Amino acid sequence: MPIRLQKFLAEGGVASRRQCEELIRGGRIRVNGETVTAMGLKVSPVNDRILVDGKPVASQKKLYVALNKPAGYLCTSKDTHGRHTVFDLLPKSWPRLHTVGRLDYDTEGLLLLTNDGDFSLHLTHPRYKVPKQYEALINGILTSEQSTQLTAGMLIDNERMKADAVTNVRCLSRQTRFELVLTQGINRQIRRMLSALGHRVVRLKRLNIGSIELGSLKTGRWRFLTSAEVRKLEGRRNNHKNHLR
Repeated sequence: MPIRLQKFLAEGGVASRRQCEELIRGGRIRVNGETVTAMGLKVSPVNDRILVDGKPVASQKKLYVALNKPAGYLCTSKDTHGRHTVFDLLPKSWPRLHTVGRLDYDTEGLLLLTNDGDFSLHLTHPRYKVPKQYEALINGILTSEQSTQLTAGMLIDNERMKADAVTNVRCLSRQTRFELVLTQGINRQIRRMLSALGHRVVRLKRLNIGSIELGSLKTGRWRFLTSAEVRKLEGRRNNHKNHLR
């Protein structure tokens, strides 16, 4: 059955759906010898020959991986400065995966990787509002007024940022440990919000993405998502689509 080109590319592990659309616009995709730059083309995974930068793309088995990212690792496949990337922690024999969103270099915790572009889109696109839970350790005391500011929203660099919840606040001698839930996906959002309140983040760890939990997964280790975990997230996406109809 023919499918849209960007969907085929995403399912082939090339990149996320949105990134694949940029590849098409950039003239980097050829179908049966012809360069394609417009959206909407449907291709046959069986009969059509699709190349990305001159390399063929084939349908692949979908993989869904949870990784406990250590601090000091980049969410990119290569680094010109020789720093570690999260892909150094995965088997070299695997097909090409992409990260579902990103974690900062100094942030640790749950990171998902896949070659399923639709799965990635559902978890990262703002319209789906998938909650992500973090644990933060900061210098200084987070006051109740500041907790309210985080959930009420803050305008930083002309962007409106907010936490959906701030919970489990534990004040230590000169530091505060607490948890936040976000449904936004703004770059370095937590660090920027806390910096605006005068706090430096000492440690930041992601605990959950939607219904998927980091749990007892050790730092630097990975596991496959269970079929039940994948189905639950797909069911959430389908419920969202039905709600919009």
